[in-house]
Amino acid sequence: MATSTATENSSTPVKRQENDTVTVRFCGDSGDGMQLAGTQFTNSSSIFGNDVATLPDFPAEIRAPAGSLPGVSGFQINFSKYDIHTPGDEVDTLVAMNPAALKMNFQDVIEGGIILVNEDAFTKSNLQKAGLDVSPLEDGTLRDYRVHKLPMGKLTTEAAGDFGLNTKGVNRCKNFFALGVVCWLYERPLKPIEDWIEKKMGKTPAVADANTAALRAGWNYCDTIELFPQAYRVAKAKIAPGKYRKITGNEATAMGLATAARRAGKKLFLGSYPITPASTILETLASMPQMGVKTFQAEDEIAAICSAIGAAFGGDCAVTSTSGPGVALKGEAMGLAVMTELPLVIVNVQRGGPSTGLPTKTEQSDYLQAMWGRNGECPMPVVAACTPADCFDMAVESMRIAVQYMTPVMLLTDGYLANGSEPWRIPKSKDLPQFPVKHAENNNGDTFLPYKRDDRGSRPWAIPGVKGLEHRIGGLEKQAVTGNVNYDPDNHQAMVNERAQKVANVAKSIPDLKVEGNVDADLLVVGWGSTYGAITTAVERANNSGKKVAHAHLRYLNPMPSNTGEVLKRYKKVIVPEMNMGQLIIKLRSDFLVDAKGINKVQGKPFLVSEIEEAIETALK
Repeated sequence: MATSTATENSSTPVKRQENDTVTVRFCGDSGDGMQLAGTQFTNSSSIFGNDVATLPDFPAEIRAPAGSLPGVSGFQINFSKYDIHTPGDEVDTLVAMNPAALKMNFQDVIEGGIILVNEDAFTKSNLQKAGLDVSPLEDGTLRDYRVHKLPMGKLTTEAAGDFGLNTKGVNRCKNFFALGVVCWLYERPLKPIEDWIEKKMGKTPAVADANTAALRAGWNYCDTIELFPQAYRVAKAKIAPGKYRKITGNEATAMGLATAARRAGKKLFLGSYPITPASTILETLASMPQMGVKTFQAEDEIAAICSAIGAAFGGDCAVTSTSGPGVALKGEAMGLAVMTELPLVIVNVQRGGPSTGLPTKTEQSDYLQAMWGRNGECPMPVVAACTPADCFDMAVESMRIAVQYMTPVMLLTDGYLANGSEPWRIPKSKDLPQFPVKHAENNNGDTFLPYKRDDRGSRPWAIPGVKGLEHRIGGLEKQAVTGNVNYDPDNHQAMVNERAQKVANVAKSIPDLKVEGNVDADLLVVGWGSTYGAITTAVERANNSGKKVAHAHLRYLNPMPSNTGEVLKRYKKVIVPEMNMGQLIIKLRSDFLVDAKGINKVQGKPFLVSEIEEAIETALK
């Protein structure tokens, strides 16, 4: 690795303004490395001690033409000295690597905010690809912002061109030049980024040296030419003592599933088919064989869930991961898991639909599918994570419910949670729930009754091949207690009732619905899933401004906590923000007869805090 004489201590005195929170967005072509730049800026901020929340934004097109609007990729990070819940509404600093990125993103920058552009990319050809006749750098479009035009291509070539890389390889270092600029602007440490470069690229010294040189060049450029009249500082956040790491929702889900299997005393099997945005769950679990995890990348969604059902039948903790289109294909097999009453976790990382829809964008539109998207009377517990870190807890909880109640369980996350990240306080083993599995045993020749139920309504979990535990398995209706195939009308009614009651019994082992905010409020904001951050922030702001608002967030969607009806009827007005056209609200109105009002958004983007604040203001009026 080449050494550099540059230091992170500015040689030129610079005035630094103290900010409580800052939002930065990196954007460019899908090949410009904006996700990497944003991720490394996040890591640096986390290590520095800030609270962080991120929102990666991937293009839906797999190979959109370079420089085109559909090919724009972005990464937004909000970092703060306080506890934060969202990646931010408005952008303080925008890094735009080409005209298309600038056109798609500059409207989100606050008035007077900073825009850093790679002026080398503003060629006539690139302007045409972005549908621009005149450069926005010249026509007054950006008059309300502080625009800094940097020749990033030229400066990167000067810094990274002496390490033997070809022109394409040198150009790929531009993202680290831009990252160096932003790190200087916000006093982010470079060492964590340099350490990552060495670890990731050290096997190819020329690549590692070139990227490090570009990173340092960005920092030194700001330090030398006094590019900015002032820079900024965001102090460390005051957080509870403990060991932390940055984690995405999909990473947390994978770790939670592996941990849950250990707490159950079992091995974990994942049968999955790659699908955006759930694929990284498969990738993460595939890297964990040391934890007793086995993964199978199936040829299709149906094979994936059927392999997981087979693993559950064989005695393993079993899971299958997918998104909405995959859940549609898994429908019949989920019914098989309900009929056979085997423990299985189905992770649905929701995305925009219908059909293929918006593969890389977020949505909450699969709740009704999770509730009723199967043939017949086919009840299933449904839970939902509310933050990236909460994906860990709800993955553990999903597996607990599955093995204790002998049922498939649907865990709902979404693209926002899956790809977003935040600091995660690593839990201690003693604080995690433990739910060891006890399998059925051969009782000295007594007839095995595979559908004899315990106090929870669960049937015994028998390992195949154990003498004396032979029983029928399959999708045909079973006779109560004996498990023999049975078509009797009264028996079918009884078994439907018993399966439904078993799911209802889950409510006995989950916590009550918690209400936050003002205890004297007339207005209750009810949410589920990834709306948590925007709702929490909006409710906090409303109460700080003298309004009286409460917030209840549902993590258990079927069954809901036992006190849900009592909570809802305590308030004069109830509003329900959802990233769908109004799905949870159907359930709340029908089950609890509350006149709840929906706040609905289906744009492939999470709620802004300001949108929830506006809804609160309207409801109070």
